Amino acid sequence: MRIFPRRFTLVALPVLAAILGLAVACAAPTPTPVPTPTPIPPSSSTKAADLRSTLNLLLAEHVVLGTNASAAAFGGRDAEFKAAATAVGGNSVDLSKAIGSVYGADAEIAFLALWKTHIGFIGDYRTGVITKDKAKQDKAVADLLGYADTFGAFINSASPSLPKDAVAGLVKTHILTFKEIIDAQAANDPVRAATGLRLAYGHMHVIGDALAEAIVKQFPAKFR
Repeated sequence: MRIFPRRFTLVALPVLAAILGLAVACAAPTPTPVPTPTPIPPSSSTKAADLRSTLNLLLAEHVVLGTNASAAAFGGRDAEFKAAATAVGGNSVDLSKAIGSVYGADAEIAFLALWKTHIGFIGDYRTGVITKDKAKQDKAVADLLGYADTFGAFINSASPSLPKDAVAGLVKTHILTFKEIIDAQAANDPVRAATGLRLAYGHMHVIGDALAEAIVKQFPAKFR
């Protein structure tokens, strides 16, 4: 049974739809404008951030390249070892230049010589492991631990806000984490070596962060 004539229905439906649409629009809440977020100011200047990232990159690269050189040495891959050792040397030069850019040419030269010293001691330890010479291993470890104190004194003399013992402690951790990589490689334990590499790599950022922060505080005018 048809209640409304067909013609009424055709006319009424669009009108009804318009009324309902208006009602919904009136009932819906007016959208609240989203405020434009206020930019968060950077926590450090670009120059300071560049210094931190440069030190962290070079220090972490030192561990990776040293690990590659050590792996090649244990594997008897002479050409690969020489290439990796050359890369370690290049990394040392770049790191010393980063130091020199802040402390000056004399500090750059002194840092490079001191940094190379610990690389030589690490090489001595690795050679002792390869040749199973326990006395050579023990001497290398003793030399490295003594080097940590020397390095701590050097950094403290350049940046007095960094205590000698604190720096020496950071370097000793670097030495021990890298030693763990060498020992794992000697044991032909890739899982242990990879785990050691991650620890050693991460620790270098701790050193880089501490050094960068001290430098920026010591020479604020250079990082404005």
